[in-house]
Amino acid sequence: MSIGLKNEFGTIEISNDVIAQVAGGAAVECYGIVGMASRHQIRDGLTDILRKENFTRGVIVRSIGEDLHIDMYVIVGYGVKISEVAYQVQSKVKYTLSKLLGMTVSSVNIFVQGVRVTNL
Repeated sequence: MSIGLKNEFGTIEISNDVIAQVAGGAAVECYGIVGMASRHQIRDGLTDILRKENFTRGVIVRSIGEDLHIDMYVIVGYGVKISEVAYQVQSKVKYTLSKLLGMTVSSVNIFVQGVRVTNL
């Protein structure tokens, strides 16, 4: 599935996987984010941190009419204020998608799948 953008030069088709990869890359750059988590791999309360090439498994891109909605499954570091980290991720993802792809995002939903003790 892809999202089409029209301008005076023609149409641009951007794959949902590309949008997910850009959004995941922006999210892991934020302070307090340890990594992305798969939305399906929660067993015994443990989640696996996804590698860079698998960010698309931790990001869901939905297009409803003209609105673009993104669901992100993240793992945060122990001791950080989760609400503040989530807000920073939302802001960074919206800004990055706007800057790189020219897309306006209606919502970025953050689902914290785990907390890890790390050296932040």
